[in-house]
Amino acid sequence: MRIDRAVVALTGRLEVTGDVPDPLRGRPLLMAANHIGNLDPVVLIAACRQRRIAPRFLATGGLFDTPVLGWMLRRSRHVRADRGKATAGEALAKVVAALGEDPRPVLMYPEGRISLEPGLWPELGKTGVARMALASQAPVVPVSQWGAHEAMCYGMLRVESARDVWILFSSWLRAIRRRPTLKVHFGAPVDLSDLSAERPGDAVRARDRIMRAITDGLVPLRAAEPDVPDHDDPTRPVSDKRSPWHP
Repeated sequence: MRIDRAVVALTGRLEVTGDVPDPLRGRPLLMAANHIGNLDPVVLIAACRQRRIAPRFLATGGLFDTPVLGWMLRRSRHVRADRGKATAGEALAKVVAALGEDPRPVLMYPEGRISLEPGLWPELGKTGVARMALASQAPVVPVSQWGAHEAMCYGMLRVESARDVWILFSSWLRAIRRRPTLKVHFGAPVDLSDLSAERPGDAVRARDRIMRAITDGLVPLRAAEPDVPDHDDPTRPVSDKRSPWHP
């Protein structure tokens, strides 16, 4: 986290608003954030540090298999989720177990990927975070962020060559010169008290409430960019599906 703080300080100006209520600290807690860029996990960690929180990420399994980063993720007790494999369904049980074994919150992206929505608003989102919240009965704190998409370009789905790495690194170097404002907001916990893990349809209802809460927190962060981002990233593919949460 100390290294992370230095990277974010070098990259841009971090602005953090909101907080996690004291009664939710030291107990099982889920944090759900919108995903806007490759560097936004670094920004989220720095924001959490400002609020005296040491989060664990639910991260794709491939990251855990890399030589250096994988060792760091395992040592820090981040939670592994294997995409596109039979073990993907085990993520729910892993998170529920992780919440019981370690008091540090688990931070997740309900969208499951960097948003490809034309205006970079949150996509529909998956029900994974909602199902984990209902199964564990852990509170969910929505986290909204804006600006980290300017810190590094989208690049490509798979980094397979030195040129691919240079595209990402050079975009970060350009961001250092621009010093974008990196905004993070911690919202009020989402009320899921009337929903149940056993009742059909409640996972979707919980997902909808979580995604709306994230979007509500995002609106003031990007008030000057209500439709599309001012920053143009030609490497980011764009979906033809509009966000159902767009205000």
